[in-house]
Amino acid sequence: MHRLHRRRRTALSVSAALLAAAPLLAACGSDAHPGAAAVVDGDRIEVSALQAQVREVRSAQEASPQAKQLIEATGDLNREKLNGMIFDRVVEKVAAGQGITVSRKEVQETRRAAAAQSGGEEQLAAMLLQQQGVAPDEIDDVVRRNVLMNKIAAKLGAGNTPEGQQRLTEVFAAASKALDIDVNPRYGTWDNDKIQLGEYSAPWLRQPAGKQQM
Repeated sequence: MHRLHRRRRTALSVSAALLAAAPLLAACGSDAHPGAAAVVDGDRIEVSALQAQVREVRSAQEASPQAKQLIEATGDLNREKLNGMIFDRVVEKVAAGQGITVSRKEVQETRRAAAAQSGGEEQLAAMLLQQQGVAPDEIDDVVRRNVLMNKIAAKLGAGNTPEGQQRLTEVFAAASKALDIDVNPRYGTWDNDKIQLGEYSAPWLRQPAGKQQM
């Protein structure tokens, strides 16, 4: 996380191979969970909560001098945010299974280091908004995800070897399946093996393995 400013369109420091493994969950009927964008381990992700995240990003983008470019480059922000909300729950599941926790102090220290490397909090926020569609209020969540992912990779001895990455993929795929993720069809279907929404390509998947720097 100490070189977050060098990251280009990625939110994780582990290899993209983690989420690039090669069936799709059956889509739930939109009336099965009215008002829910997805249900993860029996817990609802409300459409209203998803839309709130989208509004936060749009507000931050609109306040930027590069507003037009940022909005045009965002793509399907609803799916991007839902993908992240679900993936965060998978990360938490894996972390809990491995006995891994992250303290508030760790998040604060990692964020301070990232800001220092980026040239300050303002620059860090601008970079994350531009490259990952992260609103200022979401930065701590992104930092927490990174710290958890780094700890998980270290605990599993993932490294950058094919064997390590395969082990990491297997652990995350197993956690994803155990959560019984059910997505409202309007947003697509969840792929347990790729740990993402269907063919959606999350920002942290857009770089080839070996270039996942923080």
